[in-house]
Amino acid sequence: MKTPKFFNEEDVRARLRMGELIEAMEQALVEFSAGRVQQPVRTVLQFGAEGSFFGLMPSYVPSLPALGAKLVTVCPGNSGRGLDTHQAIIVTLDPETGTAQAILDGRYITEARTAAVSAVSARLLARSDAKVLGILGSGVQARSHCEALRLVRQFSEVRAWSPTAEHLRQFAEQTGARALESAEAVVRGSDVVVAVTASSTPVILSEWVGDGTHVIAVGACVPWQRELDPALVERARVVVDSRAAALKEAGDIVMGIAEGRWTAAHIAAELGELPARHNDREITVFKSLGLAVEDLFAARLVLAHSGST
Repeated sequence: MKTPKFFNEEDVRARLRMGELIEAMEQALVEFSAGRVQQPVRTVLQFGAEGSFFGLMPSYVPSLPALGAKLVTVCPGNSGRGLDTHQAIIVTLDPETGTAQAILDGRYITEARTAAVSAVSARLLARSDAKVLGILGSGVQARSHCEALRLVRQFSEVRAWSPTAEHLRQFAEQTGARALESAEAVVRGSDVVVAVTASSTPVILSEWVGDGTHVIAVGACVPWQRELDPALVERARVVVDSRAAALKEAGDIVMGIAEGRWTAAHIAAELGELPARHNDREITVFKSLGLAVEDLFAARLVLAHSGST
């Protein structure tokens, strides 16, 4: 067996272009929602004294063709070690023989493809005249979302808030965002709002969100955490990347069901069904969890730009 090719984060960054990745993510989501992808909901186990998580995310995409899996960890203690809390590798396999083709650093792929999927949601569901982008958070996801969302809407203002003042200052300097004093100040008046925090309790309250807003919720990927006020989820049209995953993993969805606020039918669509905004007044929420098919499509772009496919 040939030794699989290895791509470190620098290699991956050099080969992923955000505009191209956004298009690839839309294609990946369409394939998934059309039932043309074999993929279980990820397997997750908790480990260690810090309550870290380890996830296994396999997928097979006949249309590419591509076969592979991502192994991802979320270690909260890494923030005090000078390491990213999210670590990952992606392994691609020959879909005919099962032999290993490549091993790719998955940390940046996860960061970039998550933002690219959010951009797909904004392209479909944000108002066409959206001008103000509000970002809650100041880490790597905040940066990638700022880059990706600016490619699908012409924002005249980007606002940001983070509980860590120094990180917020750095983020504002690097992106040109306005650093504001509270989450409420960011959300009120924003046309597109992104929650990319590590909070396990709501960071966006319903009364802050005006009609016509598109809300992108990226955190709270376990069933006992929520980052959105349930009153907001209740009044919004809710779109997810995967119904099956949302009903198992998304606390913003499953906690509301358990509380009797709504049923599974409150999920209006998967993003891969390419839903459109009904009118300029409706509030839309995209709950992002992340799918293995997205990682495979992103990995294929890396391999294609290296001459490996």
